[in-house]
Amino acid sequence: MWLIDSSIGRKLIMSITGVFLVLFLLFHSCMNIVVIISPAGYNAICAFLGANWYALLGTSVLAAGFVIHILYALLLSYQNMRARGSERYAETSSQKGVSWSSRNMLLLGAIVFGFLALHMYNFWFKMQFAEISGMKIGDFEPANGAAYVSQLFSSKIYCGIYIVWLAALWLHLTHGIWSALQTTGLNNKKWLPRVKCIANIVSTIVILMFMSIPVYYLLGCGSCSI
Repeated sequence: MWLIDSSIGRKLIMSITGVFLVLFLLFHSCMNIVVIISPAGYNAICAFLGANWYALLGTSVLAAGFVIHILYALLLSYQNMRARGSERYAETSSQKGVSWSSRNMLLLGAIVFGFLALHMYNFWFKMQFAEISGMKIGDFEPANGAAYVSQLFSSKIYCGIYIVWLAALWLHLTHGIWSALQTTGLNNKKWLPRVKCIANIVSTIVILMFMSIPVYYLLGCGSCSI
């Protein structure tokens, strides 16, 4: 099959499905930062999304794209390893001009996936799914997401793990975004530097919005507003 056997086809699928992850992160970073600006506003967003059909449909589409992205990443890594054969064991030095993140995308992806699974458990399962099933989050109602976020990030250990995950996510995104744009044709000498700059800017903005939440609670500001 062309999309599996062809190198261009595999990269195209990785690029398209990677867009799902970027859209997911952009939306959620914008949504999550509201919790430190206005807890009431964050709860209003949670209530608006909640168990509504459009939220469930959007979640399903994004999840499907992300799962395909992971499966193709594993397939691409396996095929690359097979293609290199024994030569991969003879590598003693890093390739010149190739960044560390580009050579370790699978490792970064595994770190991102591991914590994203934890993140989805804490926020999707215990909030949206809890609302669907009628569950309660300890002493909090699923719609009272701000109180739950405050409780979760009161743990300095969780905040530390969250920040480490964000560092790995930043490295993954900075390479992944420009690589995806390069695959779509923006790969000449004029556009490639611009594409890399755009990737760095977008990735940094997303990560800073996510990063503001654990930093906010580590500084003890959360107890003052919720």
